Amino acid sequence: MQERTFCKWLNTKLEANGYPTMSSLVKDLSDGVRLIQLMKIISYISRWIGDTSLGRYNKNPRIRVQKAENVNKALEFITSRGVKLTNIGPEVEDIIDGNLKLILGMIWTLILRFTIADISEEGLSAKEGLLLWCQRKTEPYNEVNVQDFSHSWSDGLALCALIHCHRPDLLDYDKLDKGDRHGNTRLAFQVAAEHLNIPQLLEVEDLCDSAHPDERSVMTYIASFFHAFSTMDQAETVSRRVEKFAELMQSVWLIRNDYERRVRLLLTALTDIQEQWSSQVFTGTYGDAKEQSAEFTTYKQTTKRTWVTERQDLATLFGNVQTKLKTYSLRDYVPPTGLALSDLEIAWQALLGGEAARSRAINAQIRQIKETLRKKFAHLANDFEQKLHSISSELTAMEGPLEAQQQQIQQIQTRIPLLTEALSTVAHAEGECTAANVEENDYTIFTCQDLEFELELVIQSITKKITFIDNQIVSRNMTNLTPAQLEEFESTFRYFDKDTTNTLNLAEMIAALASLGIVYSEEDMDMIYDQLVSEYGAVTFEAFINLLVEITEDQTSPDQLREAFRGIAKDKPFITELDLRLAHLPAAAIEYLREAMPLSPNEVGEKEFDYEQYIDEVFT
Repeated sequence: MQERTFCKWLNTKLEANGYPTMSSLVKDLSDGVRLIQLMKIISYISRWIGDTSLGRYNKNPRIRVQKAENVNKALEFITSRGVKLTNIGPEVEDIIDGNLKLILGMIWTLILRFTIADISEEGLSAKEGLLLWCQRKTEPYNEVNVQDFSHSWSDGLALCALIHCHRPDLLDYDKLDKGDRHGNTRLAFQVAAEHLNIPQLLEVEDLCDSAHPDERSVMTYIASFFHAFSTMDQAETVSRRVEKFAELMQSVWLIRNDYERRVRLLLTALTDIQEQWSSQVFTGTYGDAKEQSAEFTTYKQTTKRTWVTERQDLATLFGNVQTKLKTYSLRDYVPPTGLALSDLEIAWQALLGGEAARSRAINAQIRQIKETLRKKFAHLANDFEQKLHSISSELTAMEGPLEAQQQQIQQIQTRIPLLTEALSTVAHAEGECTAANVEENDYTIFTCQDLEFELELVIQSITKKITFIDNQIVSRNMTNLTPAQLEEFESTFRYFDKDTTNTLNLAEMIAALASLGIVYSEEDMDMIYDQLVSEYGAVTFEAFINLLVEITEDQTSPDQLREAFRGIAKDKPFITELDLRLAHLPAAAIEYLREAMPLSPNEVGEKEFDYEQYIDEVFT
């Protein structure tokens, strides 16, 4: 078993380097050629590489001396490398003569030196280290108990456990038939050879059917697993190192890209907002200025705060990149031109300057608009007051013939609608000032309320002036009216002229006449009203006075006077003092009539006056 195992081990070296393989250790090593070839291979793959060379040797030895030279050269090379060969003398007769036991000992020494000696696990080396490694790897598997390099491997489970521990994708340990010794061993050999590049140095029977599996053979085979998986672990370690570095650099790359992208966006936003401010114009209205002011305030409370946060986050992000690079001793990150934190700081300071300029522009515009509104209102108010003053002056200075004054006052009255319209303009200007929070105005002392009051006074003055002139004309024309009567009639007309149009409608005329004690039937009132409208165009003051003159003149006739007394006396042929008082005659008039009227001849009790006789005596 050991001979077969060692021969396979040597063949793996020879075959891998293009040399013919051996079929027998005794026969194929006896001429020293294979042995020298093995030394070349071992010196190449081990630490023996140096300036020492095996030199020339007999590649086709035919005689014993040539064979001895070759074997001796190989052995000298081995011993010169510090490998002690037990029981093999300098004459190398044992190898030439095919002493299998000594040959196996020599090969085992080489296996120990080049395959097992460098195995180390937790401070143990060689056999103990390899055994401890096997125990640690198979510890999680309940059916496996590695105690040696002989019986512990006879059921194939330890081999399957080693494979599954490192490459669980190659076999399913849990599904193994734990009692199938041959099947498990065969599976382990097959998987190791096909997927792990571990040559099958043993046969299934060497482990499963042998009472005492050869320890050295098993160690040699198991050492192949150690080296295969150690190489795999080293590859994984290298891969993990590269993977970790790649992940590190990728994370740095992502952070850098994120930093640069966000800096570009922020710089663009800072530039755009300042260009927007530069392009904005004011329309000159307070509403527009306040709207732009509100937009600027909203910007500072929303967008600006977002940018402040983003600026701080970018500084933190940049610091994180540098910290991560320094942690791994990597070169510092230098942002592209224009994207450094210093560039962002310059842009930020420019933004602050732009904000200050924007704020000043808005405030200046609002101040200018307020000043313009003050001046506008003051101009309108002062001009309106001047117009009122001009009219008042015209009214005061009015003189000349009454008809000329009447025409002049009518012309002045036509200017009132324009003044009313102008007052609306003043009120609108005052509303603009109120909307703009303009509370003081050094350019005028007037308010719209003041001007409205003064306009009412002017309208009243015009109305009074018109009335006065009309009265004067009427007084001049109506010589049979006393000043007291004219004043009474005028006040009555003005009182019932509710809409101040200087005319009375039918209802107003009836009420005015009734207040003077003049009452007609509804049909008569309609006829009188229609006649006045037909003659004067409307019941004007002049028409009303003329009507009263006619009525008054009618009442001075005997018949009209007798009719009036009869009305007061309630159709009695006499009249009493009580009747006169009930008619609301003045006390002086009652006293006069008591003295002037004769007593009725049929008097019984209260004095009864004969108004018929009195009228006959008064009128001829």
